[in-house]
Amino acid sequence: MSTEANDGEIKMVMAYVRPDRLGAVKGALAEIGAPSLTVTNVSGRGSQPAKKGQWRGEEYTVDLHQKTKIECVVADIPAEDVVEAIAEAAHTGEPGDGKVFVLPVDSAHQIRTSKDGPEAV
Repeated sequence: MSTEANDGEIKMVMAYVRPDRLGAVKGALAEIGAPSLTVTNVSGRGSQPAKKGQWRGEEYTVDLHQKTKIECVVADIPAEDVVEAIAEAAHTGEPGDGKVFVLPVDSAHQIRTSKDGPEAV
């Protein structure tokens, strides 16, 4: 059994969370030593119900909800720790809390230093 994080592999942890939970997620990731992340504002639809509203007398339905996509590539930190940190920080108990996915990364190349593999992360 390997003692290396992620068995020496590079993993991408991708999470979709509520925008108002981003600060808590960033703090949780900093606590476990996962310093690099990419954040994107996205819209999507999952198990969260559609919302109906009225504007200027017209009824409308919002079925694409605003989410924040967080990507974190790790090699020396266990991906399970990153998933746990994100899940705990983003949890509200309401529908629409989000999802976390873990994907394998075949290779990585750092442009500035020309490092490859886990050293590039």
